[in-house]
Amino acid sequence: MTPSCATARPSSSRPTLLLVGASRGLGLAMAAEFVGKGWQVIGTVRGSRRTPLHDLAEAHPDQVEIETLDICKPAELAALKKRLAGRRLDMLFVNAGTANPQPMQTIGEVSTEDFTRLMITNALSPMRVIEALEEQVPETGLIGVMSSGQGSIANNERGLRELYRGTKAALNMFMRSFAARQAGTGRTLVTMAPGWVRTELGGPDAPLTIEDSIPSLVNVLLAQQGKPGLQYLDYLGRTVPW
Repeated sequence: MTPSCATARPSSSRPTLLLVGASRGLGLAMAAEFVGKGWQVIGTVRGSRRTPLHDLAEAHPDQVEIETLDICKPAELAALKKRLAGRRLDMLFVNAGTANPQPMQTIGEVSTEDFTRLMITNALSPMRVIEALEEQVPETGLIGVMSSGQGSIANNERGLRELYRGTKAALNMFMRSFAARQAGTGRTLVTMAPGWVRTELGGPDAPLTIEDSIPSLVNVLLAQQGKPGLQYLDYLGRTVPW
């Protein structure tokens, strides 16, 4: 637990969001939006280094808690689950993910090491987080993941970024399987496509700014609360074809 985590004083009257991958970029912007809407935010970071999320926690010590988690390390996930035991999570959202260092490679050119690393980070590990913590999300709660419009099989008419596309399509499929096992519950399940955003991951050529995407994306998530079943939506609330 980081020092910022220790100074937080959560209010039981606020809804609580566990946001996995909140140190920077889209995750940090999501954390700030939810704070502005009165939520208690538990944001995760990797390692002990200071991040912009720590600045947000210092500015809002009663609303922001920081936890350490590398989603690719099962021992860290088990430790987080133990630390959060008994906490109600009104929303669990996994934002953490990565991209191929050589995004324009065809799938046949991708190294086995890069394939394995991205598939574990973008598809397997987010689902491990969800399955480890789902019991703390009530039936009225929401479980979501940050997918991508590039994970849409139906919309793939150009190829390109093939490994990244494949990992997000796999994540979507795993969420479909998870949803099938959740058919008897009232939980809201969402895979979100934030659009192509100018971040360290998205790169400088992306057409959207964080301000274009995230405030709207957060409003979409809030509007989906109480709607059972799985949806694949973009940041404007439009349905994305699987």
